[in-house]
Amino acid sequence: MTAQAASRIKDIASVQSARDNQLIGYGLVVGLQGTGDGLRNAPFTDQSLRAMLENLGIATEGGQSNANNVAAVLVTANLPPFASVGSRIDVSVSSLGDATSLRGGTLVMTSLSGADGQIYAVAQGGVIVSGFQAEGQAQTLTQGVTTAGRVPNGAIIEREVAATFEGAGELVFQLRNPDFSTAVAVADAVNAYTGQRYGAVTAKARDSVEVAVALPQSVSLTRFLAEIEGLRVETDAPARVVVNERTGTIVIGHGVRISEVAVSYGTLTVRVNEAPTIVQPAPFSDGQTAIEDRTDIYADAEGGQVAIIDGPDLRTLVGGLNSIGVKPDGIISILQGIKSAGALQAELVLQ
Repeated sequence: MTAQAASRIKDIASVQSARDNQLIGYGLVVGLQGTGDGLRNAPFTDQSLRAMLENLGIATEGGQSNANNVAAVLVTANLPPFASVGSRIDVSVSSLGDATSLRGGTLVMTSLSGADGQIYAVAQGGVIVSGFQAEGQAQTLTQGVTTAGRVPNGAIIEREVAATFEGAGELVFQLRNPDFSTAVAVADAVNAYTGQRYGAVTAKARDSVEVAVALPQSVSLTRFLAEIEGLRVETDAPARVVVNERTGTIVIGHGVRISEVAVSYGTLTVRVNEAPTIVQPAPFSDGQTAIEDRTDIYADAEGGQVAIIDGPDLRTLVGGLNSIGVKPDGIISILQGIKSAGALQAELVLQ
């Protein structure tokens, strides 16, 4: 593997202290064109609307409103690491009631809280919905999801998360794809750099996920991280074949090997057609009209050819599977059979 094909440390690992925090809130989207919640079917929307109006100094009369331009929504966001007060983040908006579309709506001021119950951001702004819905008297066309959208830069951060990054004495990298070989390669790359620049060995692989790097003398932690996160490392991963039977998706890793094996694949299609006929009696007879059953059965066998598959590399393996001339669902069955025969030298992951 060449240096150009190697990956940077920042692309395969993340710093332990630099993590996101999830935020959640409940709010209202207003200004919908008759596609909001039915207030009789979603009483919590009516209660929230009345509470909001009362907070604005507007007294509400008794009885229930019939407005359908308001929708109750759940607002979620990710608070990035080292986010400061006053910066903005994107938020996602999802309908809670029976609203049919959030297109054209505006999210009113909604507080976003963390797992500790504290408010960290406040969201407000126009909702952008990618899906659309067209409806007529006899037909409805819907593309995408119209009951969920986003508000770009819609939340303002009001509280910072306490970070201990600068005061830490070491960096801990967490690999996104755990692997012992990759962890050792990261430690070796960091030690080679720090040994040449600082004259010290600073990195140690703790396990298949974490690599601890000590901070050298006379350098700030931020500058040291900027220096080593661009180092390139040749990554490794276990050989896997990932199969999604619902969508027919097959992903074969570069390290997958198949021992020499003979594969035969064939399908049998049976069609049964019922075509009953009406039988009339002879003229001037005492017979009655009757129904005569008629059944036609056809059997068609396809495939059945035998192919020798020997996959020393990924290209040969894919070519051998394609030579049988089967569809993805057939390839899934073949891979499962090869695994049962002990000829698949990889992990088979079924989703």
